Amino acid sequence: MLQATVNQSNPALLVLECGMTALAAALAFAFPRLGGGWFLCIERALGGLARRRVLAAVCVGFSVLALRLAILPRYPVPLPFVPDDFSFLLASDTFAHGRLANPTPAMWTHFESIHITMWPTYQSMYFPGQGLLMAAGQVLFGSPWVALLIVSALMCAALCWMLQAWLPPGWALLGGAIAVLRIGVFSYWTNTYHAAGSLAALGGALILGGLPRLLRTARIRYAVLLGVGLAILALTRPYEGLLMCLPVGFVLARWMWKGKNRPGRAALLRLAAVPLLFGVAAVAWMGYYDYRAFGNPLTPPYTVDRATYATAPYYIWQHARPEPHYRYPEMQTFYHKGELDFFKGYDSFAGFLRQSAIKVGFMFLFYSGFALFPPMLMVGRVFRDRRIRFLVAVVLVLAAGMAIEIYLLPHYVAPCAGAFYAIGLQMMRHLRQWRPEGRPAGRAMVRNILTVCVLLAGLRIFAAPLRLAQYEWPPSNWNFVWFGPEHFGVPRARMLHWLQSRPGRQLVIVRYWGNHYPFDEWVYNRADIDGSRVIWARDGGPAANAELIRYYRDRKVWLVEPDAVPARVSPYPIEEHKP
Repeated sequence: MLQATVNQSNPALLVLECGMTALAAALAFAFPRLGGGWFLCIERALGGLARRRVLAAVCVGFSVLALRLAILPRYPVPLPFVPDDFSFLLASDTFAHGRLANPTPAMWTHFESIHITMWPTYQSMYFPGQGLLMAAGQVLFGSPWVALLIVSALMCAALCWMLQAWLPPGWALLGGAIAVLRIGVFSYWTNTYHAAGSLAALGGALILGGLPRLLRTARIRYAVLLGVGLAILALTRPYEGLLMCLPVGFVLARWMWKGKNRPGRAALLRLAAVPLLFGVAAVAWMGYYDYRAFGNPLTPPYTVDRATYATAPYYIWQHARPEPHYRYPEMQTFYHKGELDFFKGYDSFAGFLRQSAIKVGFMFLFYSGFALFPPMLMVGRVFRDRRIRFLVAVVLVLAAGMAIEIYLLPHYVAPCAGAFYAIGLQMMRHLRQWRPEGRPAGRAMVRNILTVCVLLAGLRIFAAPLRLAQYEWPPSNWNFVWFGPEHFGVPRARMLHWLQSRPGRQLVIVRYWGNHYPFDEWVYNRADIDGSRVIWARDGGPAANAELIRYYRDRKVWLVEPDAVPARVSPYPIEEHKP
């Protein structure tokens, strides 16, 4: 969970997006036939590709890989820079070494960190889906991020495939292209290690794309895809996945009971058994994971870590817990500034409405933005549209479930990404048919705003040299809208590289200053702490540090001060750890 109040950097790209969208709308009204010939040629060319549905989905997925790899020289492989990143990297490293959890290290109090569980075992606090994926990337490609990029490509391809089941093929291809530009290449889903958004959106797309196909054809392969999507959501975003699956389960049950074109009883049993087996297998594996990690198959991820460190609850009817004992002020600051202060914003009905509006606004900026706002003027028609009525119901159920949660980030609702884009595209279809005073202004507006999306993607690549944005640490929420985070985490990465270049093994004692920003956490380690070349530890004071240094007596000891400008490293003062 990443939630904090941070300094705002220059939101120039959002301002530019808003201005370009307004200009596109004005041009649509003033010159509705401007560029009509060019647009028609493009639509005809892409229409041929869209009708080849499998090829269209493959091209959408491949475009994510091609575009992101093409901009690697300007936007290299992302560095971890927030606690969530390091937590998932710990999970990746743990799974990559063939373990579900790690034994608690002997000097564990020096290694306590945000979103890391130290007892009864040492591991990430998060659900294991993203960690398993990153472990595959670490083992097969030597980089967890490669697996994230591949899954982002699969997600966009799956979204295109899902949209083909609900919309005409040309609009499905368009939806896939929009997903590539807004979330596949530039968003934090692809450019950090913590979101699990692409993986959860992939699972949701398999379910929402398999459902209508299963109802029409009753083929076993669509039941398998439903089961795979269900298993993915169980291992990544189980709460939001459950919200999405409630209306899906209702429709399937009604179809099996008295639906049209339903097969015989034996075939129905097979179709019902397949996703059920996937779901039971995922839940059983999670129970085994929980048993190995927490000693109890009914203790899910988050639970132990939250009970140990957190005070703010997750749901609006809950009360703040008593403050636990914190060994380090940075941990206390994080759970107060990052969470408890935010929770206090729900102290009244007015506060609930204010925070709910903020949630809606942030989701709008991420999934749509100003560029795709004009089609939302057709929202009334969508509620009367039979084609996507079910998807509207899915989103409403999700919204009800998320309204009672305190925190909300775009990847929380990633299972319904396909539903969001299907509804948006249907609004776009209605807008295209809009002809005020007989003029094709709606069609021109759709064409113009899609042009804006393409131009914004190009501007995003060259934002820094064009001085369109000034990104600073700490990162602002503008960085997490649709154009993704910048290359944060450089100071710690440089320090780690320097330490790894020293002869022998190193012990790093991290000393923060009083004004330390709690999300800028440096104390994170690999799964095998004692076997690591560099160990990061908290400054616990002279006595505690002396005990730590005696335990790691074969290591060179350094003092790192991240809050110095630039970050400072020096040999640890010998007088501070004399017995």
